[in-house]
Parts: sequence; structure tokens; C-alpha cells
Amino acid sequence: MKITLKNILAVSIMGIASLSPLCAQVTVSQAKVTASQAKELLAKADANTSFAGTDYKADYVVVTDKPGSGKSATNATMYRRDSNSMFTILITGPEADRGKGYVQFDNSIWFFDPRDKQFTYTSAKSKFQNSCINNSDLVPFTFSKDYAIKSYKEVNLGKFPCVLYELSATSKGVDYPAIKLWVSKEDGLIRKKEDYSLSGQLLRTTAIPSYQKVSGRSIPGGMLVVDNLRGTKIDGKMQYEKTQISISNVTFQKQPNTVYSKQFLQDKSN
Repeated sequence: MKITLKNILAVSIMGIASLSPLCAQVTVSQAKVTASQAKELLAKADANTSFAGTDYKADYVVVTDKPGSGKSATNATMYRRDSNSMFTILITGPEADRGKGYVQFDNSIWFFDPRDKQFTYTSAKSKFQNSCINNSDLVPFTFSKDYAIKSYKEVNLGKFPCVLYELSATSKGVDYPAIKLWVSKEDGLIRKKEDYSLSGQLLRTTAIPSYQKVSGRSIPGGMLVVDNLRGTKIDGKMQYEKTQISISNVTFQKQPNTVYSKQFLQDKSN
């Protein structure tokens, strides 16, 4: 099926509907997880987002809904080589943005605009294409390295038995100083994440309602990110900006080394 804005909006609606278990009342389970098991599960959650030892390529559709302003969609192809902390994102649509892209190597991220053939330095914390997601949301997570476990407990998040972590940052380079993270006990997959400020204000909410299996690996089928700071009051009700990400055509085939270079984006713009 060709991925179009019409199709992805239909998928987004189904994805949001499937989130109802994630928004259900959280109940504490009776089983007990030890501190060492909690640390192991958090490390497993990180590992599940990393594809070291292989390349990763997938098509992304990013639909952002800004209440009062309408929806916009960005199509992109993502290339990742996690073992070298490299990635390339090539924007393929809409037509006005075709050829734009991002490339990361040597711990630096560069944005390319084909209109002036220039690269501009950006950061992991920057918003991707004016959406609710950061560039860092598109690469492996490192919670077990960059955060300390402040507390944890077993809960049921809808149908998923999870461990709910409260994490506090130990690294200055992270996007958010405090995080709540729901990780399913059975498979170590991240189901929900809440990002907080130092003062305890909720900044963003991320839900991952489903995963797809590709070559034995678990890849999110979609993600919903809600910006809890940006929104518009419509008919007396606050409606927040949100971004739905859908991922398809995943492959782990090795890509040419040239893919992870500025030259690759320049060549694709010609």
C-alpha cells in the first residue's frame, strides 16, 4: 500500500484508538521485582532500541496535528548504523521539503537544505521538522547509562504487566532531567514515557501501542508523542499538539558507507 497522508491519518486514528489500554487506570501488581532485576530490565529496554552489529533502514511517516492549524505530514527514509553512532535521514515528502536531510557522525548532527546546498549544525534536542519529536527520539535510548533509578514498582498498564520507573538524569547531555518510564516485564519493551522538568512539570507524553517483528527484532509499528506544553483551547477544552510516527519497510541489510555522509545528501538533492 502506498503511504499517503490519507492512509497515515487512518492509521493514526486506529493507533490512537489502540492506545486506550495505555491510558487505562494503572494498577499495582502483587509480584515483586528485585533491584537487580529492575536494573537488568532497564538495560534490556535500552538494548531493544539499539541495532548494534547491523545497519537499519526504514520508512517513516510523521504526522503532526496542531489544533487550530491542521495536520501536516513528513515522509522520510531513516538509515542507522548504531555501532558507530551514525544516522542519515532523507526527507522524501512533501515536495517542498524533498531532499532535505540530517546526518550524524563524530557526535555531531547536521541539517542539509538543498535550496542553498548548505549544512547547518543542529542537536539531538532539536525538534524534527517542527514536530513534537526530538532528533534523539529517532536513535537508541540510553536510560540505564544516563539516568539513575529513583524508584520503581510493578504496575499493569492496560493489558501489559510493566515496571514503572522514576528516573533522574545523571548526565547533562540528556533532553529531560526526569522521566517516568513504563517497560513491559515480559519482553523489555518501552510502552510509555513521560518527560518532566526539574520542577516536576509534565512536558511530553509518548505512547508506543504496538511493535512489529522484523528479523527477530522488535520495532515500534507506531508512536504517539503529545506535547503537554503546546496547545490551543478549542470550545473550552485544551487540545495539545501531537505527532504520530508510523514505521514501515524495515530492513537490516548493510548499507554503503557513503550513506552516512554529507555527500550522500548532496547527491540525493541533484
